[in-house]
Amino acid sequence: MSAVDARQILEKYYEYANAGDWDRWCDLFADDQVMDEQLAGHIEGLEVLRSMMKGMGTMYQVFRNEPAHFIVDGEKAAAVSHLSAVSASGEAIEAEVMNFFRIVDGKIAYMANYHDTVPFQVLSQD
Repeated sequence: MSAVDARQILEKYYEYANAGDWDRWCDLFADDQVMDEQLAGHIEGLEVLRSMMKGMGTMYQVFRNEPAHFIVDGEKAAAVSHLSAVSASGEAIEAEVMNFFRIVDGKIAYMANYHDTVPFQVLSQD
């Protein structure tokens, strides 16, 4: 996979997330994807991910994750972004985020995210 193809996948990842288009966002992942998500934990399989993402529309009033930097090296990629969101109860969330990706055959096979979890504590109050 070329760096251009991987970058396009990353661009779609953020485009679909910011549009709240979680079905198309999930389509970017491989059927046997593995994700290590700081809040949701370890997620294996695309169908598990799809099921989990159905709740995103009710968890947040607003969700924006704006990428600042992409780094692509073969099938490995990273993105630095800033997340601005509003919880279902109206609490603001601001966080710096780092995502690591492994992209195989045009699909995200592995993803891990890293961020300060303190701003997301308001979600437990919803």
